[in-house]
Amino acid sequence: MTGDGGRVAWPVELRGVTESVVATLGPNDLWNFAALGLHAPGDSDEPDDSDGTVTATTWGNTRTRRNFHRQGGGVVQFVTDPLDFVEAAMTIREEPSPVLDSADAWAEVEATQVGSGEDGGTRWERWELRPVDAAVESTRPFTINRGFGAVVDATVAASRLDVPTFDTDVLFDRLAYFAETVEKCGGPREREAFERIDEVTGWRERASQRRNESF
Repeated sequence: MTGDGGRVAWPVELRGVTESVVATLGPNDLWNFAALGLHAPGDSDEPDDSDGTVTATTWGNTRTRRNFHRQGGGVVQFVTDPLDFVEAAMTIREEPSPVLDSADAWAEVEATQVGSGEDGGTRWERWELRPVDAAVESTRPFTINRGFGAVVDATVAASRLDVPTFDTDVLFDRLAYFAETVEKCGGPREREAFERIDEVTGWRERASQRRNESF
């Protein structure tokens, strides 16, 4: 799949911050899966991107960051299964192959570090991502499920629970709202995905204990 000038094009349209799953090869020869937000060219939060380069930011000393440094890239994919997204975002998931069955499209990318810094005590690194190979595995009508969106947002809130710069009570309130949205608007897979968030974080028990301590 090539674009103008013979460059490999992204297999999907990117706009704003597109949520993806990235697989990076670890030193154990297994592929580690993690969530990765892709900043499309023109995103106002990014530095000059006049050449149309997609960027992403890693936070902390993650496997993705270390494997980007070690391997110089990975495989970005666009999944349709909310549970696969949660497993990538919230757990350590390793597989012998880099592309999940639920991926509608994927792109093998080169990752080049172009910036770094610290925010709230957490080190971040910004990467330029350039596809070197890409494919569309499945095409289907696009549908919108509020439950899926709530699952994605919940992984963000859950990942911040133990970060001192974020208000824990606010995060618990957000998770409760997302849980209600999934229950009302999600399907069986969205509900299973949210149950996985519950299991990994134990946020419901922590929120209940926090409320009891405040009385």
